[in-house]
Amino acid sequence: MANTLPDRGFAGREYPATAPYSVGREKLREFASAVGAAHPAHHDLVAARGLGYPDLVAPPTFAVVVAQRAEAQYVQDPAAGIDFSRVVHADERFTHHRPIVAGDELVTVLHVDSVTERAGIAMVTTRCEIFAAADGAADDRAREPVATVSSSLVIRGEDS
Repeated sequence: MANTLPDRGFAGREYPATAPYSVGREKLREFASAVGAAHPAHHDLVAARGLGYPDLVAPPTFAVVVAQRAEAQYVQDPAAGIDFSRVVHADERFTHHRPIVAGDELVTVLHVDSVTERAGIAMVTTRCEIFAAADGAADDRAREPVATVSSSLVIRGEDS
C-alpha cells in the first residue's frame, strides 16, 4: 500500500516568493460582501480615504486569499506527497503588520514549519509571510511586512 501521508522531510522547507498578487478594489469588495464585512472602508473609496487609508481596505481575513496561493506550492508539490482529498483545515491565525489595501502588490514566502505524524494522521503547520514591495525597491530585501498567516492542516492516512 502506498504511503498517503506527506513527507516529513518537508518540515523546515521554505518555498520561493510567489509572483506578485495585485490587490484590486473589486476583489476587496467581492470578498467583503462574501464574508459579510459591511464596513464602508471595504466598499467605498471616499469612506476609506476619510479614515486615512490610501484606498479600499481589506477585511482582516482577506490575507487568506493571498496565503492560499503560496500554500498551493506545497500542496501541489508531488514530492510532498499530499492527497488533497484527505486534507482537513484545522486552524488559521492572522497577524497583521499593517492593513492590506487596494493597489498593494503582495508577494508571499511559504514556510513549512512542521510535519508530524501520529495514529495514521499527519498534522502540517505552514506559515505564509506576506510582504509588499517598497516603492522603487531594487531588490527583495526592501519588502515591507504586511501579514503572517499560520495554518494547520490535518491529513488523514489511507486507514483513517
